Amino acid sequence: MRPLQLREDLLGICAAASLCALLAVLALATGSAGATEAGTLEAKLAKARDEASSLSAQLQSTTAELGNAEAEAAQAEAREQELSGLLAEGRERAAVLARKLRSTRHRLAVEKARLRRSRAALAQRLVAIYESGVPDTASLVFEAGDYEDFAARTDYLRAISEADSSLADRVAEVRAAVHGQVLEVAELRARAVAYDERLEDARAEIGAVREAAESSAARLQSLQASREASLSTLKSDIAEWVDEVQAARAASEAEAEEEVGRWFGGPYAIPTYIVMCESGGNYSALNPSSGAGGAYQILPSTWELYGGKGEPQNAPKAEQDRIAGEIWADSGPSAWACA
Repeated sequence: MRPLQLREDLLGICAAASLCALLAVLALATGSAGATEAGTLEAKLAKARDEASSLSAQLQSTTAELGNAEAEAAQAEAREQELSGLLAEGRERAAVLARKLRSTRHRLAVEKARLRRSRAALAQRLVAIYESGVPDTASLVFEAGDYEDFAARTDYLRAISEADSSLADRVAEVRAAVHGQVLEVAELRARAVAYDERLEDARAEIGAVREAAESSAARLQSLQASREASLSTLKSDIAEWVDEVQAARAASEAEAEEEVGRWFGGPYAIPTYIVMCESGGNYSALNPSSGAGGAYQILPSTWELYGGKGEPQNAPKAEQDRIAGEIWADSGPSAWACA
């Protein structure tokens, strides 16, 4: 009986040894698989960090270009409005000048008619003097019957002389008036021509400005569409990266989001994709069109309302993060156009 029992004991020991060996192999295989999987996740995270860094730089460049495009579009629109106002004012001023020119030309025609009549009267008087002559004082003295007759003749002679002088003065006065009107007409015509030239220049410029404004608007629309597509992809990528960080590091969702935020220059006080949309993560960014600044593109008035000093783009990261966090707590995503 003992040899049989010994054989059974040996079989049991062998079986136990085989089982232990199998478990050891399984444990080794499992550990190797776990290490391989962890290594794969870390490699994916490293690749994701590189992608995030590249995407952050790309978004900063796009955001800066978009800000410049917005500023150009705003300037082009403002210039078009300015030129439109100038054209409207110019048309009105040109119409006033045209009416004044017509009125001045009418007065010139009237003065010319007066001058013709005055000259005709003066010519008739000169002919009469030539034909009959002008009585002199000696003739009046010898021909006068008495003193009263002499006085009457003298008054008559004085009246003729004064009338002749008045007629000559009137001709000179009308000639001067005509000359003044001629000068005024010439000045008004020159001013009208100058205004017409300015209007023509404005019309030519407004065509070019309108074309530039349309080009800027099209470029802006293209950039906005491109950025929207990039941000849509970014939101999806960030969610995927957060899941990968959670799996690789056994981290909470908040911890994973914070780590992913660091890849983009954070962590930030609001969702990373909003910051990427607003400024590309650039804490010194400034929108030349709206005046908003910093990583969170906060308007100066809002910055001041929340106790910010100076300008947001010049403030330290911690101060920008603090104020953005307060705005998010009060208003949520509605405070940002990119949300």
